[in-house]
Amino acid sequence: MTRKIGVIGTGNVGAAVAHHIVLTGLADQLVLIDKNEQKVKADAMDFNDALANIDHHTAITVNDYSQLADADIVISAVGNIRLPNESKTNDRFAELPFTSQAVLDVAPQIKGSGFNGVLIVITNPCDVITSLYQKYTGLPQNQVIGTGTLLDSARMKRAVASELNIDPRSVSGYNLGEHGNSQFTAWSTVRALSHPITEVADQKQISLEKIDQVARDGGFTVLKGKKYTNYGISAAAVRLARDILNDAHSELPVSNYRKEYATYLSYPAIIGKNGIEEKIQLELTDREKEKLQLSADYIKQKLAETLDKQTN
Repeated sequence: MTRKIGVIGTGNVGAAVAHHIVLTGLADQLVLIDKNEQKVKADAMDFNDALANIDHHTAITVNDYSQLADADIVISAVGNIRLPNESKTNDRFAELPFTSQAVLDVAPQIKGSGFNGVLIVITNPCDVITSLYQKYTGLPQNQVIGTGTLLDSARMKRAVASELNIDPRSVSGYNLGEHGNSQFTAWSTVRALSHPITEVADQKQISLEKIDQVARDGGFTVLKGKKYTNYGISAAAVRLARDILNDAHSELPVSNYRKEYATYLSYPAIIGKNGIEEKIQLELTDREKEKLQLSADYIKQKLAETLDKQTN
């Protein structure tokens, strides 16, 4: 069976996603779309130059939305990294005026192509933009997913693993809520060294508050150092795409629509060929439930403000 993925936006993140796809042979066909035609054509030629020296072949087409009609997955990596770099608030919402307008341009073209696969949204602010894509493409909620805190959870695992001198893949657990400043580590879900992290922290005199802050600040630490982030988020997006293509039924913390909060936010779900295959229900502490509600309220507020501006 032919596997086909579209990537919309080939800046630092989109190009890293496309490179990962080509290098691993995840897709037989790759569609690259970007307003900067010179850049996207150059990327396509660069990938084609690489094919003779890698183990897989990928057919690449450029700037043709009609090619998305039979795509399994489309990944939105549209963004303007200049805006968060200029922001002094360390807030992904600095991109919202640009990216919310971009959705108005991109979503109708995705819809017009006849695409009926799974849309993965990297574009920030992730939860609001995922909501907008679902609204304007008309795709079912289960087929529109944001990478959300899949990356933040990875940053948490990296921070915990660093404290314990273990591989981050040996840490389990989730960051929940907004992919942004209101997200938090649900420590009740985290395990390492075969024990709940709360027990490990008490035994080894580790500050979970410090680890949480390190994880929360991870993206902006990278942004400050090189003016963009791309490898961590591209790995998260490609993992999500791979699990969809493989119908893996894996449990991942992604931005998905949660009826009880009436919004998209990050919460574990079962991922398969149809996108969100099943909702997971965690047993969170009362404090964690409060934090999640606050995060949901913030996302809903920002979405309402954005929709109001777009309709007035």
